[in-house]
Amino acid sequence: MSTDTTDTAGTPGTADEAPLFGADSHFRAFFDDPRWALAIIRATVLEAAHPQVAAALAENSTFVTRPWRRLRNTFLSMRRMFDADPAVREREAARLNRLHSRMSGSDSRGRPYDAMDRATRAWVVATLFESAVTMCRLSGQPLDRATMERMYAEYRGFLAALDGDAGELPGDLTDFWPYFDRVVEHELEDTEAARVILYRLFDHLPAPPLLDGVPTLWAAGRTVVGPLLGAITVASLPEPYRRRAGLAEVPGAPTLMQGAYLTAGLTRFLPAGWINADTIIEFLSLSPDSDDPRARTVAGLRSRVKRASALLRLLTPSSGDAGAKTTADPASAPAPSAETEEGRRAAREFFRRVLDQTGDGYLDWPDLAAMARELSTRLDLDEPEETRLYDAFAAWWRELQTALDTDGDGRVDADEYAAGVPSLAGPALIRVAEVLFDATDRDGNGTIDADEYRALFRTAFHRDLTTPEGAPGTRGTYGRSAFVGDFLSFMSGRRTSAPYDALLADA
Repeated sequence: MSTDTTDTAGTPGTADEAPLFGADSHFRAFFDDPRWALAIIRATVLEAAHPQVAAALAENSTFVTRPWRRLRNTFLSMRRMFDADPAVREREAARLNRLHSRMSGSDSRGRPYDAMDRATRAWVVATLFESAVTMCRLSGQPLDRATMERMYAEYRGFLAALDGDAGELPGDLTDFWPYFDRVVEHELEDTEAARVILYRLFDHLPAPPLLDGVPTLWAAGRTVVGPLLGAITVASLPEPYRRRAGLAEVPGAPTLMQGAYLTAGLTRFLPAGWINADTIIEFLSLSPDSDDPRARTVAGLRSRVKRASALLRLLTPSSGDAGAKTTADPASAPAPSAETEEGRRAAREFFRRVLDQTGDGYLDWPDLAAMARELSTRLDLDEPEETRLYDAFAAWWRELQTALDTDGDGRVDADEYAAGVPSLAGPALIRVAEVLFDATDRDGNGTIDADEYRALFRTAFHRDLTTPEGAPGTRGTYGRSAFVGDFLSFMSGRRTSAPYDALLADA
């Protein structure tokens, strides 16, 4: 039975068939299923084992240093791609294609990679489908043939929405399984990106904003849960890949894996609506300093967590607490002078926390591209505003490279940055601030109002902002010169700032 029911737009091939997208799709139903978290981790490892995906992740991704931000943005994107409105899907597909078109290069072995490679994009979709099928099987709810075929049509529709057609995936479900096995057997590799996900990401996972400031308690939980997630994921991977990659299976891991999926599957007996992924992700991303009404709940929970963390710290002292991040004062605090040793330490910390977005120890174009990508996502920019912002960051990178790359290796390390902090606030950075202001000022009236401020910073004004002129009627707005000045002070490491910390420094 053929499942090739999608045309190039990813819509049903006949009027009698139910829509492939929207609230009734099988794919969308998984979004609120706790089992999906395990399946997504598994699918991500299979994606990262593909050499093209691994190279793109290694060069461009912030998934290790800022996983919660990546999770939130990915979840939002998937929601849009399966929206019932074709206009929403087309707009998101165009955004994803612009994002991927900026990712190309060569891997560590000199092999070219391109995030727009159609066969590679098909593999990413294939891992999602196969992991969903595996998820249902491992949790004791295997899909029947008709449901599996219907779901496969939805995933092919997803690919068609991205690529214009789904030709890179087999048209029939029967042909899909030999295709999947062939890629696993002959194309997947023991990549560094896959091993980072399995063995580093969980062991070093930064706390979400909800638990920021309680590193001892977070580290204690992560120490237990991280290895368990790694063992469960390894046990769920296809045996041919485990064998080729030399992934050791922990004794008892298959039983642990089965138990995890079965336990997660039991949540189907909970009342409808009790588990909502949107709410959970927003809650984890919520800062206690936010004006969101839920912040009061977060603040109370955080206070209790801090007391528990303090008790745990008394019982098991940890030298790691000394480096814990502290919350910046909303009014902005000046950083130490870069000419002192304390100032150089502060500069290196700012470099690590804000500028080195990819976490590889260097500042180069992928780090600034990640900033542009996050800002474009927050503001939901279309062309040409998105390209204008990327171009401004690219010009700033060229300026930084000229001013700070003293050893000529094409990138900037923390010492080069600390020695050249005064050179950061040049004309190109000013241009970045101006372009960002224009993108945030959606109505073009020359000031950022409360709604526009919230779109960028995801919180309300924390102080009375006025335009520099102090003209009547401008209370509660953010003027261009004030915005540019604050942005330059933060991005050059001269001042800490709670709103900008949350914009670019949070995980």
